[in-house]
Amino acid sequence: MHLLSASCVCALLIAALLRQVSGLETVTGLYGETLEIPCNVGALKAEDILMTKWKYDKGEGLSGDLLVKQKNQTVSISASDEYKDRVSMAANSSLLLSAAKLSDQRTFTCMVVASADITEYPVNVVIHKKPTNLEISDKAEELEIGKLTKLGTCVAEAANPAANITWLKNNKPLVADGKGISIQASVQVDPVTGLSTTSSVLEYSAGKEDTDAQFTCSTQHATGAELISTPVIFTITYSTENMVLQVIAQEPLVEGDNVTLKCVADGNPAPTSFNFHLKGELVKVENADTYTITNVSRDTTGEYKCSLIDNATMQASKDITVKYLDINLSPSGKIVKKAGETLDLTLQIDASGDSKVSWTKDNVKLDKEPKFSKVTYSDSGRYECGVTVGLLSRKASFELFVEGAPVIRQLTKQRGEDGTHKVLICEAEGSPKPAVSWSINGTSLDESPFVNGKITHKITVVPTANLTVSCTVSNEFGADTRAINVSSYQSDDNDQTKMVVGVVVGLLVATVVIGLAYWVYMKKSKQGSWKTGEKENGSSEEEKKLEEKVEENSQKAEV
Repeated sequence: MHLLSASCVCALLIAALLRQVSGLETVTGLYGETLEIPCNVGALKAEDILMTKWKYDKGEGLSGDLLVKQKNQTVSISASDEYKDRVSMAANSSLLLSAAKLSDQRTFTCMVVASADITEYPVNVVIHKKPTNLEISDKAEELEIGKLTKLGTCVAEAANPAANITWLKNNKPLVADGKGISIQASVQVDPVTGLSTTSSVLEYSAGKEDTDAQFTCSTQHATGAELISTPVIFTITYSTENMVLQVIAQEPLVEGDNVTLKCVADGNPAPTSFNFHLKGELVKVENADTYTITNVSRDTTGEYKCSLIDNATMQASKDITVKYLDINLSPSGKIVKKAGETLDLTLQIDASGDSKVSWTKDNVKLDKEPKFSKVTYSDSGRYECGVTVGLLSRKASFELFVEGAPVIRQLTKQRGEDGTHKVLICEAEGSPKPAVSWSINGTSLDESPFVNGKITHKITVVPTANLTVSCTVSNEFGADTRAINVSSYQSDDNDQTKMVVGVVVGLLVATVVIGLAYWVYMKKSKQGSWKTGEKENGSSEEEKKLEEKVEENSQKAEV
């Protein structure tokens, strides 16, 4: 009986051991927080459990008791070491471990005693801790182009497991290449807490493109938390490789203006002193990068340079062109000419480029340059030429006055609308404006505007008898007179009657001539018909029609 009981106990112990080996699981806790370690009771019901006991692996095959709970009793703390005040049991039989630390990384076992079974559930505990801080220290004051320089050290403090650090430039990872990028990492473990501090040193060979670049370091911890350091920007130093000479002036640059030369170099730190080469003259400027040339002239046009004081071969150049435009119009101002004289114009242009010329007369654009082989009164007016070269423009003008004795170009008469009066029209040319006078007094005087040396003067008269009327125009250079015959109203009626009678007589004579010619023609035709034996009926009928036509015209003439 005792032998059987011993065999059963051995079987139970072997079964429990097998379950312990095959049922091992891992629980991860966070450093400093309370960790719940589960007790996997499987299908056992709470009322079937007689006792639950927790213990831990002390190493070297030894175990330490933590607590035990009998059925229908409270939990009894059996630990006497560091776990005495840190362990408790949850309602589901899990072990609650407060203030977790790295020394808790071991195996904890839950032993459950049922009415007919004893089972152990081992659980492996792992404690994680993210770094408390991530920052770049030992930063370089500046980075020199092309020189491998220690940029800084990124430190991730007090972590478990040890943090892996990644360096980034403008949020893009940097990878060591053995040339321009070198990364060295090291880990130190705190002997008291067991936490690890990772240090990563970055050595970097900078280029111009690294100006204003942001360098950071980051770590992705096992807890899932990502830390990124504060961005750091470094001063990139390099020697001057390129220079540009800028010309600062208003456009266009004309004589009398000021022009400023500015020398721009790409070195960092930028040069502060320069040599300016001013058409054979060397000017040294310190603590400034500009030089101003005042009151420029056309002689200022040429090539200008600037260079580094400590390196004359590093230089830049720029051409300066001073725009100018001079014109001379001869003659100019007020010009007085006699009608028929010649006027020769000369326009001289001295410019820095190709010019365009335009002309206007009395503000109206002309198609071409005016030519005056023989001036006329209509040539009088104000002429202006405009010359442009790019944005530059100049103007010159003259005012032409054409003078001469007046001449009457035409003297005419017209019948008035009522048929009782006459309108006399005198058209003349001359300058200055001629005075107009008539040999008789008239009414309804009308004078046109004096334009281009021309004037038209009208008067209305009612002649009672035939008379001769003269128009006289005069100015300071002479006079001209022309006469015209003007008939009275009655004379005009007699003249009209005579004209009608003459027309009627003319028509009668024309009719008789036509009739006679036709009679002769018909007579010859009859002689021909006698010879040929043709009938004469048609000819007689045509003669009859001709006689009727002549008689009809005669009656009209008598009327």
